[in-house]
Order: sequence, then structure tokens, then C-alpha cells
Amino acid sequence: MKGISDEPQFSVSLLEGGTSLCDVIDNHIYEQTLSEKKAFFVADLGVVMRQHVRWRTHLAQIRPFYTVRCNSSPGVIEVLAALGAGFVCNDQSELELVQSHGIPSEDIIYSGVCKRVSQIKYAAKNGIDLLMCDNEAELRKISRFHPNAKLLLQVSAEASRQDSEFSMPFGCSLKDCRHLLESAKQLGVQVVGVRSLISYSCDEDKVYTNAIADARCVFDMAEEIGFNMKILDFGDGFGGSSTQLELIKNAVMPMVDLYFPPLSGVSIIAEPGSYFVSSAFTLVVNIISKEVVARDQDQAHDDPSPNDEPEFHYHMNEGVYGPFACKLIDLDITAPTVHKNTRLDAPLFSSSLWGPSGDDLDQVMEHCMLPELNIGDWLVFSHAGACSLGQPLCTSDSTTPPVFYVVSCRDWYEMQDTGVTQAVLKNLSLVPYFFNGRQTEAALSIPA
Repeated sequence: MKGISDEPQFSVSLLEGGTSLCDVIDNHIYEQTLSEKKAFFVADLGVVMRQHVRWRTHLAQIRPFYTVRCNSSPGVIEVLAALGAGFVCNDQSELELVQSHGIPSEDIIYSGVCKRVSQIKYAAKNGIDLLMCDNEAELRKISRFHPNAKLLLQVSAEASRQDSEFSMPFGCSLKDCRHLLESAKQLGVQVVGVRSLISYSCDEDKVYTNAIADARCVFDMAEEIGFNMKILDFGDGFGGSSTQLELIKNAVMPMVDLYFPPLSGVSIIAEPGSYFVSSAFTLVVNIISKEVVARDQDQAHDDPSPNDEPEFHYHMNEGVYGPFACKLIDLDITAPTVHKNTRLDAPLFSSSLWGPSGDDLDQVMEHCMLPELNIGDWLVFSHAGACSLGQPLCTSDSTTPPVFYVVSCRDWYEMQDTGVTQAVLKNLSLVPYFFNGRQTEAALSIPA
């Protein structure tokens, strides 16, 4: 299913000479200022490649399966597929997207806590056999509509369950595993491994080591019942910090080797999402509305007096129902930079940033310090790739901002050294990026 035609589906600007990411952003802002002032992303695919190299350097024993719901941009899918990653899909649209890039069915995991019957049937029809499960109702549904499925039993680490009072209780407890394994045996469904649910960006080695010990217990239970499990999945708790990768390499992998030695034949996988894309994407948005209020809300002023320090509320042309959806799952949003010339000694004011809907939930940032902005000014958000380019949430006219892909010559040469050539990236075409003041010949892009 490698595309319907042989024509590339999207283009990537090749940055030559001294052209920088900032130059690309400057020129697209200039173009948008002359037109509709729409928000847009700039995605550096070289960052995705470097993150993969970093992963292989620290965690060579663990194969990454990219979590598509984090960011479904076709450029990311294409590059990670060429680098040998697998993919975790949450619904049928993600399954279809990944398959359209020619990903073999054995390299796809169908996740989702509560799967639709129609989508389970789709997985069965398309040979996508590796599914996740954490409760008996889901197990019975899978056994009926996908009897050839191979299940990963989702087990929640106790520390993760207690991590937040607002966390959802996904994943079965260790004491429930035997019952699920026995039910699977009775229903004739194959269980092939364990997926450990570990909190996002966990940096405590005890949580990992306890999860590994729990997984070993589940493997032993399964063997007693008659299953031969061969997959240990660390889940998606990867924020990408150097501390976390070093922790797993130095403190966790020796524990893995002890409980699951190489000769056991157990494959070790994990589901990094934001790790690959967060720092690769920059989001640029426009200020569409401005309101000035008194800092001291206890003082009842119709308008702030000259002696009050003002606070500014700004509305942007994108919000949490679009590319800032990560706010809804409590991921941090990096404070933006302002794209305009300001004096070094320009005063900073307490500011809050909102999306365009007018909804009370559409607050992107409650507080940040910015110089005074005007309608039409641009804000630049770095580290904007995580949970920002999946399906837009329901708003009246929500559309996903376009993505302009770039890669530097240096990164492109390094990608070719890893075996990722343009012949491999069949859905991608490279277009030289000409930077000459305000005049550019930018590559085309497609919505993510």
C-alpha cells in the first residue's frame, strides 16, 4: 500500500549554506503577513533522525515503536519507517495512515483501551494481529472478532497508579493478571507479552525495576497456564530527557538482562512518542485579539488606572482544540518568543494566552512574561511537536495548520549514512531552499 501513485506526497526543503531554521520561520511569517496570517509549523526532520540515533546509542536492545497519536505528520512517519521503527496506532485512521506508508502489519501494534468492533474487524482483515488488552470485556470482544489476535497484557505499575490523583486507572493490576490469562486460555486467544504502564517521563529507577519484576511474574504465570510469551513492552513513558535515557541504560537494562536474558528470546520494545517529535517542531501563531486588565482583580476598576500594573490577555488564532491539545493532557507548553524587534530594556508584563474559541477551557498559558503585543504580532513556540498534530478536536472551523518540512544538508548526509536515502523515502522529495532576503522558493507542504 505504498501510495496510490509513484509521485511523492510531500516535499522537504533542503537547507544549504548558512540558511537556518530561523530564516525559514522569518520568510513564512513574511508570506503569511501578506496573506491570511494563518498559523503554521516548521518541522526539522533532522531532529527526528538525531533522536533515533541517540536512542540506538543508549538503548540499542530496545526497538522503538512510535506512538502515532502523538504526532501523525506524514514526514515523521516516513522517516521513522525508513529508520526501522515500528508503530503504535490508536484507531483505524492511524492504522490506515501507517499502512499507506507501506509499514508491514507485523510492525504495527493496535492499542486503545476500548476498541470499536468495526476497528477490531479491520485489524483482523488487514493482518494486524498485535493488540493490547487490560480487561475481560475487551478480551471477550477481541476473541469474538479477531480470534487470531496476539495480545499484549497491559499491567499498571503500582507507583504509576499513585502518581496523580487525576490519573485514569488504565492497565490491570498484577493480582488480576492470572484471571485474565486463564480467561484468554479458555477463549483460545494467544497472549504474547506484557506492556508496562509507566508514568510519563518517569525518572525513578525503582518504578522501572518494579515493573520489570512484575512483568517477570506475569511471564511465569503465563508459562504455568500454557502461554509462551516473547515480548516485553516498556510502554510510552518516554519524555526524552538525557537523565531518563541514562537511567534506563545504566540502572534498568541490567535488571532486564537478569530477568529476561538474551537467550530467553524475549524481544524488548518501547513506545516513544514525544521523544521523537517534541523538539523537531516549531509552531508559529498570530495574535488576533487583545485585552488589558488590572493585575489586582480585587480592585473593581472598569479600566486599569495609570498606577496599576497591567496584565494582558491575548487570543491567538490557534488553541487547545487544535495544536495546543497537549494542554488537555497536562503536557508542558514552552513559553513563546515574540517575533518582532523590541528594545532590550522593553518592559515585560504578566500575560495569559488563549485560543480563538472564547471557551474557558481554551487557555493555552495561564501566565508568562511578555513585552506588550499588538494584534497581528507573531508568537513562536518551540518544542511544539508532541500531541499537536493528531486529529483536530471538534470546533466549528478547525483545520490543522500546514507543516513546512526542512532538513539541513549536514543532517541529510548523516541520514544517508544510516541507509535512509531518497530512494527509500518514496513519499518524500527534496527541494533546495533558496534564501535571499525576503525572496524564497520554499518547498510545498501538505497538512499533517
